[in-house]
Amino acid sequence: MAFTSSTFSLVSYSGNGFHIWHYKSDDAATVIDGAGYFNTYAKEINAGDVIFATTAASGTPVYGQFVVSSNDGTTVDVKDMTTLSAADSD
Repeated sequence: MAFTSSTFSLVSYSGNGFHIWHYKSDDAATVIDGAGYFNTYAKEINAGDVIFATTAASGTPVYGQFVVSSNDGTTVDVKDMTTLSAADSD
């Protein structure tokens, strides 16, 4: 699949160029972490920004965060997702 701008939103802007975003997608985390996935927002996303995400949303969702590793103004790249999902033992 591809990036969907309607499920990508700015959560917080600190004023010093750091952003926190949220993204929900049916794509797997391994698709999203490919260089260029977030290029639509290359003029707004900064290296070091955090993107909280729900991936594989229509299947078995996985929750986590991506950190933007680089953005040259055209190509945005994020690190592999750090998973925040945990077992629910009750």
